[in-house]
Amino acid sequence: MPPPTSTGTIPTVTPARALAAVCLFIPFVAMLWVGSYDSVEPTFIGIPFFYWYQMLWVPLATLLTVIAYVLVRRDNAARRDARAAAEGGERA
Repeated sequence: MPPPTSTGTIPTVTPARALAAVCLFIPFVAMLWVGSYDSVEPTFIGIPFFYWYQMLWVPLATLLTVIAYVLVRRDNAARRDARAAAEGGERA
């Protein structure tokens, strides 16, 4: 198979992949920046803020991971289709 030409290359970093990386990075920042949630108040049903904030991030991180997964999967499908179209165009 010949190497791809400069006009037909598919970029490695795409907006969808960059957005997926941001979705995966957000929970890390939220949990590692302890000073932002290191307090007792406000309480929620008697649970200090420190604990319920962390538990709130469990479903949020899951949702962001699902979004990242869908974005990367769609991007991979688009890349596969573009590669197939480029190979089909070269063979014709």
